[in-house]
Amino acid sequence: MAAAAQVPDTGQEDRLLAVVRELVAERHSLERAAGVTLSSAFDRDLGLDSLGVTELVTRLEDVFGVDLPREAIAGAATPRDLLHAVRAAPSRARRHTGVERHPVPPRTSQVPEATTTLIEALRWHARIHPDRVHLRILTGDEQELVSYGDLWRDATAAAAGLLAHDLRPGDAAAIMLPTGRAYFSTFAGVLLAGGVPAPIYPPTRPAQLEAHLRRQVGILDNAQARVLVSDPQAARLARLVRSQAETVRHVLTPEQLTGPGEAVAAARHPDDLALLQYTSGSTGDPKGVMLTHQHLLANIRAMGKTAAVSSQDVFVSWLPLYHDMGLIGAWLATMYFGVPLAVMSPLDFLTRPDRWLWALHTYRGTLSAAPNFAYELCLRKTTDAELEGLDLSSVRMLCNGAEPVQPDTLVRFAERFASYGLRREALAPVYGLAESCVGLAFPPIGRGPVVDRVKRDAFLRSGRAAPAAAGDPDALRFAACGRAIPGHQIRVVDPAGNPLADRREGRIEFRGPSATGGYFRDPTATRALVRRGWLDTGDLGYLDGGELYVTGRIKDLIIRAGRNLHPEELESAVGDLPGIRAGRVAVFATSGRDTTERLVVLAETRQTERDRLADLRGRITEVSVDLLGTPPDDIVLAPPGTVLKTSSGKIRRGATREHYERGRGEHRPPVWWQLARFAVHGLLPRLRRLGRIVSTWAFTAWCWSLLALVGVPTLIALSVLPSLEARRAVARTAARTLMHFTGTPISVDGADHLAATPHCVVVANHASFLDGIVMTAALPGQYTFVAGEVFERKPLIGFILRRTGTRFVERAEHQQSVADTQRLVEDIRAGERLVIFPEGSLSPMAALRPFHMGAFVLAAQARRPIVTVAISGTRAMLWPGHGTVIHSGAVHLVVGEPLHSTDTGWDAAVALEHTARAAIAAHCDEPDLRE
Repeated sequence: MAAAAQVPDTGQEDRLLAVVRELVAERHSLERAAGVTLSSAFDRDLGLDSLGVTELVTRLEDVFGVDLPREAIAGAATPRDLLHAVRAAPSRARRHTGVERHPVPPRTSQVPEATTTLIEALRWHARIHPDRVHLRILTGDEQELVSYGDLWRDATAAAAGLLAHDLRPGDAAAIMLPTGRAYFSTFAGVLLAGGVPAPIYPPTRPAQLEAHLRRQVGILDNAQARVLVSDPQAARLARLVRSQAETVRHVLTPEQLTGPGEAVAAARHPDDLALLQYTSGSTGDPKGVMLTHQHLLANIRAMGKTAAVSSQDVFVSWLPLYHDMGLIGAWLATMYFGVPLAVMSPLDFLTRPDRWLWALHTYRGTLSAAPNFAYELCLRKTTDAELEGLDLSSVRMLCNGAEPVQPDTLVRFAERFASYGLRREALAPVYGLAESCVGLAFPPIGRGPVVDRVKRDAFLRSGRAAPAAAGDPDALRFAACGRAIPGHQIRVVDPAGNPLADRREGRIEFRGPSATGGYFRDPTATRALVRRGWLDTGDLGYLDGGELYVTGRIKDLIIRAGRNLHPEELESAVGDLPGIRAGRVAVFATSGRDTTERLVVLAETRQTERDRLADLRGRITEVSVDLLGTPPDDIVLAPPGTVLKTSSGKIRRGATREHYERGRGEHRPPVWWQLARFAVHGLLPRLRRLGRIVSTWAFTAWCWSLLALVGVPTLIALSVLPSLEARRAVARTAARTLMHFTGTPISVDGADHLAATPHCVVVANHASFLDGIVMTAALPGQYTFVAGEVFERKPLIGFILRRTGTRFVERAEHQQSVADTQRLVEDIRAGERLVIFPEGSLSPMAALRPFHMGAFVLAAQARRPIVTVAISGTRAMLWPGHGTVIHSGAVHLVVGEPLHSTDTGWDAAVALEHTARAAIAAHCDEPDLRE
């Protein structure tokens, strides 16, 4: 029996190959299909991209009567891989028969209105109702429930792991994880640790693997990401990316973040960065939109008010969590409002679009959102048999956004699913962009789609959206996307920035509390974004009574013979032609040799026969003349995978145009060659990193050698010199010698404030053990340092501190601490200038930590001013986690103006502390961790 089990089932092989050959013949040719074997590569040999493999999986499920896991698409490279998956897959039960519907979630009486950060909102829910279901993570027919308490515990564990791997407050942490519990806990863990999440997406299309990896390197470099968290399957590729992303110190899996325990949430301010949302790149290189906690909460609250969100709503989503609509609109918004979120992988939806609809049925979903292509996919890929028994009557708002809304799609979707209980009034075309977090314009609840019909010729020639007659067959149609959400404003302007009247096309601009402050580390793009207090969306549109109609993107606009041509309409019409892949058409302008713009139509097709291609070119020309009144200058019929798209499904016209202008698109090298080439390109960054490491260790060796050379005679001098002034002069000379011979420049701003204040208390931030040396070398005059009593007992450092007149204070024993404080008060009154580091001991955390009150109590009681010193640069000179490894660098000190107290009590000391902390925080170049 055991031997018989090893005999291949040739019947299964033949049936599977027959299905593959049938699909390849449909997409390409009989000749190509004839060469199909179990070892044929889907991308290289068969010309099947991820959507083609998705279609193949659907057919195999029907033929073999099984349910294939989503990994069958993500990991399958050949028919043999799918054969193994078919043999291991369970038999398919009848879909959706007798589905048990879940009850409406219980109502909560409150939302966290007083919270100022996302972490405060999550903590509020975890404290008020820890057992309330927050997430239903759907995988096939299985679900995993995650409560608010579960997510909080997961997040604190992940935060501890991130802190143990050197994530510091304000550092970016890239998250490249699929939809699952680990994504949510990692994202929340980054926030708890004080970091800034930067979601990126893992590779999904082998044919474009090299371009994908290069794009992720650009994101990691721009974000200065310190940590990259990825799943084990993508870890190998992630490490390949790390070789070229110089700031990434750790590539981790979620499992590696568990173990160190739980972390206390880092204090964050509403104005602190909460997210780097990288734009989809539909019009160029992706840019990191800077979104603070304040921005996100303002947008979430405004959208919630517009949509009348309540805790009895249920949101159902398949949207990618690296995209703003899925991340902010679906997850973070539901987290804030206490709305249960039923969430599935985008791959599950692409494999079987009916899963989204049945999830709305099963969980009585009231809210959801998707790009236009998703509604088209439901129309094309769902059968009446699959939808038998479906009930969508619970849905009250189904948003269509993230890409151009097609009026035809709205009409057909409403008609098709009306018989399943979907009310037309639930369909809601919306408008938003990452620069406004996610949402900017929403229609009134329950209104349903509104489509405006305008005269084509007048609109194309002058931008005037004149209403078209009822029977006008050439009218252009645009979907109304609603009005600006509360607290926000939208206007339409001409190229000079002057507001336009209603029904005149121009640039769409906006402003409001959720508007980003700009792009991370990209001042040029930020300056182009903000114009006189308004943000340029990059989109074209017109207003009518406050209602927004979006007509296209500025960079995609094509101007020919005085006419403004919008590519979306022609792309849609060409995509409807038989033989052309729908949604895989790019229309763009390119400059010819005479510098005039040339109209190019690049369309994907599976056809290869010469006559068939000639016929397609003729039909594309006819469609272009009918719609635009002009034929294309060039028509390119390219193989699948040529038209580039963003992660949210938008056509990347700029990138596709670049490929066209470089003569690319007809052939892509195999995946192994792309990976090899990418790895070779990573050699130079590796060599640079190795060179820096060697240089750092050489510099470290020189520093410690110099310390020994300078330190020995300094110790001798400190031992024998009887005068304190002489010993302090030796210490100052030694400090300046170390700074000089290590090539460490020290610049001081405001030194005259100290020269003019002979009796004061100097307080400074404490970033590294170099701070004392730097201040000894740089500050004018004589100073007495104050240190904890623990340093007095250290053999070498204690001797140096004692011989240079350092005052030691007791911190643990109350009576002695009071006596030490009184002694220091007398020292100040006698004319000494004390130097105190109010943060106390050192910490590897790159932040301004809470201050002890001692220095400020002393200053208030002695009626002496506080002078602040903000130190920057010393922490960067020490290799993180290795206090003995030293980088070369520069140090900058900013001395503040004297801060005087008019009273001697506690309130006066607190006021001094607040003012001094603000002065140091403004110049120390590190985030302020307020208590």
